Amino acid sequence: MNIPPLSLMLLLSIFVFAGCSSNPYGDSYGVKDTRQIQRVRYGTIMKAEPVTIEGEGGGKLVGAVAGAAVGGILGSKIGGGSGSDIAAIGGGVLGGVAGSKAADAATRRNGVNLTIKMDNGEVIAIVQEANPNMIFQIGQKVQVNIDGNQARVVPAN
Repeated sequence: MNIPPLSLMLLLSIFVFAGCSSNPYGDSYGVKDTRQIQRVRYGTIMKAEPVTIEGEGGGKLVGAVAGAAVGGILGSKIGGGSGSDIAAIGGGVLGGVAGSKAADAATRRNGVNLTIKMDNGEVIAIVQEANPNMIFQIGQKVQVNIDGNQARVVPAN
C-alpha cells in the first residue's frame, strides 16, 4: 500500500485545519468581538441543564471528503483491472461514511441550557458551551452580555 506523499500531506492538513476552533466559552472572545458594544443585563439562574451541542459547518463535509479520498486510495490497491475499480469505489463510499461520522463526533460539544430570570422580570434561555471553570448554579447572579441576537452568560461580580 503506497499512498503518494502529496495526497497524504493534503489529507493531514485538511484534518488539522478542520479541527482548529476558537474557545466558545462565555469567557473567551474572538477578534471580531472586540470593540463591539454589547448591552449588559443582569439576572438570576433559575435552571441550568446539561445539553449536547451538535457539530455544524464544514467539518462533516471535510471528514466525508477526506474519508472518501483515503478509502478510494486504499480500495484501489486491492486486486487489478475492474476489481480494483470496484474496490476503489466501495472504499470511497465506506471511507466517506466513516469520515462523516468521525467529523460529526469530533465537533459534538457539551453545553448548558441556562434559564435566567432577568432583573426586569423577563425570563430568557441561552445555550452556550459548558466551561468546566464556570459552573452555574440555581440562584446565582449572572451577567448577560447581548450583541444583537447573540448573548453570553458569565457570573456577575
